[in-house]
Amino acid sequence: QLALVEAGGGSVQAGGSLRLSCVASGYIIGSSCMGWFRQSPGKEREAVATISDDGGTTYYADFVKGRFTISRDNDKNMIYLEMNSLQSEDTAMYYCAADRLFFRPKCDNSTRIGYWGQGTQVTVSS
Repeated sequence: QLALVEAGGGSVQAGGSLRLSCVASGYIIGSSCMGWFRQSPGKEREAVATISDDGGTTYYADFVKGRFTISRDNDKNMIYLEMNSLQSEDTAMYYCAADRLFFRPKCDNSTRIGYWGQGTQVTVSS
């Protein structure tokens, strides 16, 4: 049974850093675009960053460009999100996501997602 499990969330002061990780079980991520989305109370879920199956193509939302880095390790069946210069606006539940189809270079739309993790909370205090 497929599962995506996130880890690494927590509370940090503005300007700090966190590293999120996501491990997949019951599913080989090596053929799939993977991504990180986030959702704050009262807001829609939005794409933060995505990475193609081979890691060659990445997408970042404008609000995280230059601060966040997405990466993957297909041998470990994991993806990561390095978050630096965190701001209070980054406070949200962060979700790991897997594209429902194979080999698409970008999966930044929720309609493309077939699998979601349970989420990990990131709280940034100013």
